[in-house]
Amino acid sequence: MAPKRVIAHLDCDAFYATVELLKRPDLKGKPLIVAGSGPRSVVTTASYEARKFGVGSAMPASQARRLCPTAVVIPPDFTAYREKSREVWTIVRSRLEAVQGMGIDEAYADLTGVEKPLRVLRELVEQVKKDTGVQISVGVGPNRLIAKCCSDLGKPAGFVAMGREEACIRFAAAPTRRLPGIGPKTAERLAEMGYVTVAQLQEADEAQLAARFGDRWARYLKARATFHDDSPVETESGAAKSVSTERTFDTDVETHDEQEKILRALARELCENLQAKRRQGRTVAIKVRLADWTTVTRAKTLDGSTNDVELVTETAVALLRAYAPPQPVRLLGVRLAGFDDVEPDKPPAPVAPVGQLMLPV
Repeated sequence: MAPKRVIAHLDCDAFYATVELLKRPDLKGKPLIVAGSGPRSVVTTASYEARKFGVGSAMPASQARRLCPTAVVIPPDFTAYREKSREVWTIVRSRLEAVQGMGIDEAYADLTGVEKPLRVLRELVEQVKKDTGVQISVGVGPNRLIAKCCSDLGKPAGFVAMGREEACIRFAAAPTRRLPGIGPKTAERLAEMGYVTVAQLQEADEAQLAARFGDRWARYLKARATFHDDSPVETESGAAKSVSTERTFDTDVETHDEQEKILRALARELCENLQAKRRQGRTVAIKVRLADWTTVTRAKTLDGSTNDVELVTETAVALLRAYAPPQPVRLLGVRLAGFDDVEPDKPPAPVAPVGQLMLPV
């Protein structure tokens, strides 16, 4: 009998703000906003003291200043964030075998078969806090979906574990938007059908959902509402075939100007990271997730390998402009692939259909 899955979601609390407070301990307890100084700058992150005023990431910095006029506003320091992130995840990977990074400040871990996994996680959180000053909130469940939902409970310094049946009850009264994978547009369409809460979606008629969303999406929505998820924690060995930087926003980013500004910052962060590792790639790609959860990728292969900030940035921005997102955006990412130090995948051998000969070409 296979052991029960134990999946954890590790999420650094207000990571960028934490790094800034470690550099400036005199700011502790004060509302802090990390944002650029330009007229179109957006909030990178905010401390919990500032969030009480309604400030959130990806919000226009001018709006954030109006909401919290007493906040201390400082520019982002991505070099410091990368260095601190490296410290945190080096400790995590030294104690856990199966870890999948999801960005600079979060990761999934598979602790299936690990003896006393909750104790292991508590000791890990304590060590990270002691050695780096970063607080991690942890969600634990039998799959990634539950772990992700749990890590948001009790923040900051949350530690929540539950099974699937408990999750169905615990989140029953929550709006469907609370479930990762259900964006505001989908939630709006579900509400029009009378499905406002997770509990209502659990009891929804799948045939009715299929008539509105299609068979595949209907099955997905029901699986989300009942907390079924078999997606694996994926780990890679050796040099990564692609490296990306992405960000999910607290509030959907509506204007193309704001989207471009965020993408430029992400591209710079990506290239500086690759420059430090002396890696170059040929294929630049962007990832755009719209408000209704539609995810679109666009890519362009360059003439030669690069990690040049300006070239990668302008290529990514050109891809974004060509796509011109038709809805507000809830996630943006930029990726570089086709590295010099990774052998390209070999194409699979062709397989002839039954009863058909394979002819040489």
